[in-house]
Amino acid sequence: MPRRTHHLVICVRDLAQAALDWRTLGFNLTPTGVLPFGVSNHLALFGNNFLELLAVTDAAAVPPAAPGRFSFGAHNRDFLAAAEGMSMLALHSADAHADAARFKANDIGAYAPLDFGRDAVLPGGGTARVEFSLAFATNPAMPGIAFFTCQERHPPERFWKPDYQRHPNGALRVIEIVLSAPEPAEHRGFLERLTESAAELAPGQLTVGANGDRITVLGPTEMARRLPGLPDNTSPRFCAARLAVTDLDATKRALESNGVDFEIIGAVLLIPPTATHGLALEFIQQETI
Repeated sequence: MPRRTHHLVICVRDLAQAALDWRTLGFNLTPTGVLPFGVSNHLALFGNNFLELLAVTDAAAVPPAAPGRFSFGAHNRDFLAAAEGMSMLALHSADAHADAARFKANDIGAYAPLDFGRDAVLPGGGTARVEFSLAFATNPAMPGIAFFTCQERHPPERFWKPDYQRHPNGALRVIEIVLSAPEPAEHRGFLERLTESAAELAPGQLTVGANGDRITVLGPTEMARRLPGLPDNTSPRFCAARLAVTDLDATKRALESNGVDFEIIGAVLLIPPTATHGLALEFIQQETI
């Protein structure tokens, strides 16, 4: 069956400042999480996916990449050498070890799976152990960004806390990830093998996945139409995420009260990447999806 979005990794240089800025955008963030490979994070949890603000906070603990071993920490460290923004996309997994074998067989990721755990801070102040397994996929035609599947090896209630899933801006979930690429059609085979679903081609764009859980790749003309003012990229990059909200008017009021600049384009409220540490955000009312 087609893979659903699990979370987006948004790589930042200053985690504390990014958390402050994203709370100003109306997101309720989890307390700081420390991962065992040199990075720390805050999460904006939704119904069944989330946004991850992530920074390299212990360079000495970042393991080097090696043949057959993808280094999560090194990838994000190297990404930050060029810019902040979305560095990785994670899809749901029921068995990351099986995914790693499938990726190798399909020639999209000859990497060993990564198993790790960390202590998550609960709303009441206690902690709970959460465990994950990841399987990585990369595409030489998409240098600098990466993909992985994420298997949760803990009871769902230990991680998906309702107190963390309510956001002042009304955000409900991520419904679309937008990439820019000079030639979207070139990435059809990789994305179909990654997501286990068929892609649709249209002039200047490629889409994979169902409405409400989609990856879209836009060429320069379609990028300029949908996301005016964003810089052109000479290689594929994650450039925007679309989120469903309960009430777009309430979202506008929440952002205005916090002094956040945004633009209305049709039925979409757009926050530019300059306000989000590199990833444009599109908010759309749930009923219009």
